[in-house]
Amino acid sequence: MVQLHEMIFRDAHQSLLATRMRTEDMLPIASKIDQVGFFSLEIWGGATFDVAIRYLNEDPWMRLKKLKEAMPNTPLQMLERAMNIVAYWNFPDDVVEKFIYYAKKNGIDYFRIFDALNDLRNMETPMKAAKENGGHVQACLSYTISPIHTVEYFVDKFKQLEKMGADSLCIKDMAGMISPKRAYDIIKGCKDEGIKLPMDLHSHCTSGMTGMAYQRAVEAGADILDTAMSPISGGTAAPATESVVAALQGTEWDTNYDLALLIECREYFLKIWEKYRHLHRFDALKVDPSVTLHQVPGGMLSNLIFQLEEQGARDKYREILTETARVREELGYPPLVTPTSQVVGVQAVMNVLHGRYKVIPKETKDYCRGMYGKPPAEIHPEIMKKVLGPKWKEEVIECRPSDLLKPIWNEKKKELMEIDGGRLIKKDEDIMTYILYSAVGLKFLKGEARAEFTSDQLPLPIDHQFTRAMIKQSFPEHKQLWLEIEPPEKRKGTPAQIPTEYEVEVDGEPYTVKVIPTGGFMVAGAGSAAAAAKPTDVEGGVKSNMQGTILKIKVKKGDKVKKGTIIATVEAMKMEQEISSEREGEVKEIFVKEGMPVANGDLLMQIL
Repeated sequence: MVQLHEMIFRDAHQSLLATRMRTEDMLPIASKIDQVGFFSLEIWGGATFDVAIRYLNEDPWMRLKKLKEAMPNTPLQMLERAMNIVAYWNFPDDVVEKFIYYAKKNGIDYFRIFDALNDLRNMETPMKAAKENGGHVQACLSYTISPIHTVEYFVDKFKQLEKMGADSLCIKDMAGMISPKRAYDIIKGCKDEGIKLPMDLHSHCTSGMTGMAYQRAVEAGADILDTAMSPISGGTAAPATESVVAALQGTEWDTNYDLALLIECREYFLKIWEKYRHLHRFDALKVDPSVTLHQVPGGMLSNLIFQLEEQGARDKYREILTETARVREELGYPPLVTPTSQVVGVQAVMNVLHGRYKVIPKETKDYCRGMYGKPPAEIHPEIMKKVLGPKWKEEVIECRPSDLLKPIWNEKKKELMEIDGGRLIKKDEDIMTYILYSAVGLKFLKGEARAEFTSDQLPLPIDHQFTRAMIKQSFPEHKQLWLEIEPPEKRKGTPAQIPTEYEVEVDGEPYTVKVIPTGGFMVAGAGSAAAAAKPTDVEGGVKSNMQGTILKIKVKKGDKVKKGTIIATVEAMKMEQEISSEREGEVKEIFVKEGMPVANGDLLMQIL
């Protein structure tokens, strides 16, 4: 018998819908999903925490509690990024331990724990914490292809994880590139070496090989396969649950799940797929064998497309995939899974848009220092010199990165208590939200976050900016199509009236501009500092080279700065981009504030 790990509430929509499925669209079908008898349900972790507070204005802790109440019979699982938890950087032990405690308390039963670099030192603390709190530890290894990542490499590390106290093991093929032979060899190798723990294979359909790989995996002795309900499966997501159940019926690996019940669930998710039509992207649905070369995982592919659209660089998609493979090799073959996928992917974007290693995010520097763990292979020395400077050897650490971090829970709790008289803390979990994502989390806790959409607004109308982005990507002739969909006589107003609403593009980003009769104007949509009343160009002007949010302003008016001084940081594509002064001089004007959105080319400050 083979069991299935169902991912419809987490990895499926992360891979195909940019993690945007709202809780209110999960709850109506939850009781039926709970009846199937899955090994576990993945409902939390990964990008769901970040997206919930950043784009959905949802409390991820409340989502967890509601789903646990709705599905009491099936173990709920989260994807936990070792010392990164659900973020993109390392946290000290006290934060990791408290997070595991609160996750278990609120409803997580199984913890799928992995480290992006397969540095087992980073997995020790969360594994121990999960066990101490009564959780099931599914210890994961990130699958990738390189001269370093041999069958023996994976078997040896799985043996170590068994000794470290894992309850089950998982091959995490986040890019969907495992071949049938490699799946068979790794699982058979583990069984032959006497590993007794249940073995799980997680993969995506990106390469087109996954169905065959799953077949060979069960022949080798795999105990669990990861799947997603068919309406949100395939492409960069996982194989379809119902299809795998049907394929294994009548064999020694029969799941014994009720296929009729699964088809009922399918009918519901077909409606959900149509509701979220504005997020459909053809590239994410296509089979792409080139993934075996660029190795970009499904969730990253889907989000990369949206991020490139935000930056007005959608046409660079294929070029960036090629550059990603090159950067990965230069950085020592890290598996491309969060957060290393973001480090490598964003560096590739920067290289294509601005020149190779001309712009280097803080996270790339931290990766090269060893702040994420030990890279699988040596980073090219010339790249280390470009990233860290001529004395790069003095910057590299050898210890476990979190060993350098002091406990921060009490400090951050006090910090949050001092904001707004402590009224932002409704529960201890709010402190964790603040620690994990300080800027975005604080905005959420203050009630300043705004949802991109709610379930009752879906599907979004054809003239919504998000729908237009889908049409533009899917139909290059969208202007002609637009006229066919909404001819002038059906638009608001009459031909005799002067239109007051226009769609304009700024750096490839669509904006709705509403002209107000008094002579003013208002921009609705993504929002930008460009809409503010400030100059667009001045002598000595410093401009943003990315669309993002001003995270920190590190100088004040009147400060003297040298060439290369970091004057601000912009959060772009979930990474910190440091903005440096290109000249020596005095800060004459600052045109932005912390928390303000900026577009590519927006003026930040004047230095003369």
